[in-house]
Amino acid sequence: MARSALRVPATERLVGLPPVVGAGTRVLVLGSFPGVASLAARQYYGHARNHFWPILAALWPQHPLPGPGAYAARCDWLLARGLGLWDVYAACERAGSLDSSIRHARVNDFAGLQAQAPGLAAIAHNGGESFRHAAAVRADLGLDAGARIPSLRLPSTSPANASWSFDRKLQAWGQALAGFGLITP
Repeated sequence: MARSALRVPATERLVGLPPVVGAGTRVLVLGSFPGVASLAARQYYGHARNHFWPILAALWPQHPLPGPGAYAARCDWLLARGLGLWDVYAACERAGSLDSSIRHARVNDFAGLQAQAPGLAAIAHNGGESFRHAAAVRADLGLDAGARIPSLRLPSTSPANASWSFDRKLQAWGQALAGFGLITP
């Protein structure tokens, strides 16, 4: 077969998930883009080994987290604790789930988000790829450098972040959320 006849399959354009926010959202958790398992399930942090949901369950043990089969109830549970979810990227091309494989990404439109979450007190970036866009997200939200809404870089809850143990991630997330009155340390 001639070399010119070899074809590399085109990477599919992937579209992310809608935001989970409400009037009571105080801290918006921003990931980069849902992984393959999350996109297939149409759920944030849908990979069974992602630490996101187990960390939150450990932070609020007095409020049992609904199971993975009750995603709408999980979102309600999250909103009741003052948390919201979204991703930096609205769409991208990517093979697999690694952030390093993201190509031709389109950033979400954050301009209208503050109207949906008027009590927003902080943006918590779940990992380095999300945090890389902190300044752009703040600008899109209309926040200048003097705004009192900080951008926090938290350790990624992804199973790919194996250098951080569950307990170490739990401690970092707990400290950050306690700083905004969402949990009692």
